[in-house]
Amino acid sequence: MRATPLYLKPQSEIIKKQKYLPHWQQGQVLQFVSWHLGDALPVSVRNQINAERKVWIHSHPQPWDTQTEREYFKLFSERLHKLLDQGLGSCLLRGQRIRQIVTDCIHYLNGKQLDLDCYVIMPNHVHILFSPLPDEDLSQIIQRLKSYTSHQINQTLSKKGTVWMADYWDRMIRSPRHYWKVRQYIENNPTKANLSDNQYSLWIRKE
Repeated sequence: MRATPLYLKPQSEIIKKQKYLPHWQQGQVLQFVSWHLGDALPVSVRNQINAERKVWIHSHPQPWDTQTEREYFKLFSERLHKLLDQGLGSCLLRGQRIRQIVTDCIHYLNGKQLDLDCYVIMPNHVHILFSPLPDEDLSQIIQRLKSYTSHQINQTLSKKGTVWMADYWDRMIRSPRHYWKVRQYIENNPTKANLSDNQYSLWIRKE
């Protein structure tokens, strides 16, 4: 049975970690996580967005109000997603066999490390919405997903080298409204990118 969704409580403790990007976790609060193939964006573009994002976040300390959250989404999330939806790079995930490696791994971890809500596997990136299970670390969940699928994808394609970007983006869900907005975004992403049915994998948990 699915647990009641938990949303961000700005005044409660937040665990903060940093690799290339900041990662925040508050227990089992719902997380919207995205990452892309290593060649999906030019390094210069990715570095520019990350540098601008770092400066903006420094001048806009959390918790954010609704207007600030919208500004962040427009300046960074929406901008990044539009670039990814252009289908740049090798787009290895366009192939059903490669996408299946990712979906199998996600479902394997469901109930073990995460409580899955929905995901979409696009030709060059992944969006997933889930709650970490008790005592599970967000960064370790994503590392396990990326490490296993990277190995399997290289093995399937008889190749070596980097598959995924070095890090990932995450946003904690702050309210039921935010939750439905993210869920709708995931569901509509293939349509906005003009993909045919055989070019993506979409899974949405039934209520």
